Amino acid sequence: MLVAMAGQILGVVGWSGSGKTSLLEYLVRELTASGHKINVVKHSHHDVVIEPPQKDSSRLRHAGAQEVLLASPYRYVIVHELRQEAEPTLRELVSHLAFADLTMVEGYKWETISKIEVFRPSLGKAAIYTEDEDILAVASDVPAPLDLRPGVQWLDLNQPRLVLHWIIAAMQNNILKKI
Repeated sequence: MLVAMAGQILGVVGWSGSGKTSLLEYLVRELTASGHKINVVKHSHHDVVIEPPQKDSSRLRHAGAQEVLLASPYRYVIVHELRQEAEPTLRELVSHLAFADLTMVEGYKWETISKIEVFRPSLGKAAIYTEDEDILAVASDVPAPLDLRPGVQWLDLNQPRLVLHWIIAAMQNNILKKI
């Protein structure tokens, strides 16, 4: 088993439809199967519905509760209504999570954390890595460009095991920023 480094964080960024969630799903499955504790923070630009409006927890939130903890024998979720509060920072949100060897973050492109970009030129969107010094690796379905910034690792998105190996090595070598 690998020696995990506590408190490391890795953002997974890219445009909608690039395959971020599919790659994350694979990575989380493989990392947890090898004994790593993994947390995931997923940012959404949309309202998040935990339960339908007619369910008890939703009714209680709408009645004015600031937080509702919904528990079952299988999982629990804490819903915190922001009301007029600003959206919490990534650091504030991560502070609520349990210990993990690695916290993977989908979204939060603007955060100054270590990142990997999922880049598919066929989407017609510009690459993010060219403007973001925090992107350490790019997983793409095309070969690396000749003018790739030194220090950026180019990985084959069609071989997710290579991405997994890069992440494990980055964790072991303390390349990823800490939380």
